[in-house]
Amino acid sequence: MKLLDGQVAIVTGAAQGIGLAIAGVFADHGARLVVADVNEQAAVGAAEELAAGGAQAIAVRCDVTCESDMEALIAECARVHGSVDVLVNNAGITRDATLRTMTTEQFRQVMDVHLYGTWLGMKYGSLRMREQGRGAIVNISSISGKVGLPGQTNYSAAKAGIVGMTKAGAKELAHLGIRVNAIQPGLVRTAMTEALRPEIWQEKLDGVPMGRAAEPEEIGKVALFLASDLSSYMTGTVLEVTGGRHM
Repeated sequence: MKLLDGQVAIVTGAAQGIGLAIAGVFADHGARLVVADVNEQAAVGAAEELAAGGAQAIAVRCDVTCESDMEALIAECARVHGSVDVLVNNAGITRDATLRTMTTEQFRQVMDVHLYGTWLGMKYGSLRMREQGRGAIVNISSISGKVGLPGQTNYSAAKAGIVGMTKAGAKELAHLGIRVNAIQPGLVRTAMTEALRPEIWQEKLDGVPMGRAAEPEEIGKVALFLASDLSSYMTGTVLEVTGGRHM
């Protein structure tokens, strides 16, 4: 059974990593996709990769911190595919530094991409979804937003903010048939995390009861659950996908 047959999904930050994995899982379950990313060339490559596997996918260049870009993204999805059924607010960056050395620019960049970008997605995505009378929004937070991690005061604050935003949005939109949920991934094997120094990687791994990092597709499967009717009576929830880390 394909859980997203006939549905249209937008994934931001979908040119690589967790975003691309989510798009791939959605494609396997019948979704028509909009691959949104600030890197247009990478977005086109990702959409072509998905299409080669049989998916219907288009690429849209989108800076999630630009209101006109986000509004245009939703409009383009509706124009090409006819609806906006699922929106995954995944785009993110890191600018790690200690509190003492972090610059104002580094703090604001991370807050803008994660928090403001997610808010813009929720705002314009829900405007379209309310016309349809249904929709599912999945916001990608992080376990860092629950526990706080040294060197990530900006990232931890932004990811915690996404949790509050998810719950507030869920309460506003439930009566319109729009569900809003969030995922807090833990240690995930991506190009970014694999660039960590071996001793840092091992230290993080030692804190995972399951003894391994997640594969990006495992986050994608949880996003699929929240996007599909399997979670039809869930809204405002935050699912930790951490292998037991920081429970």
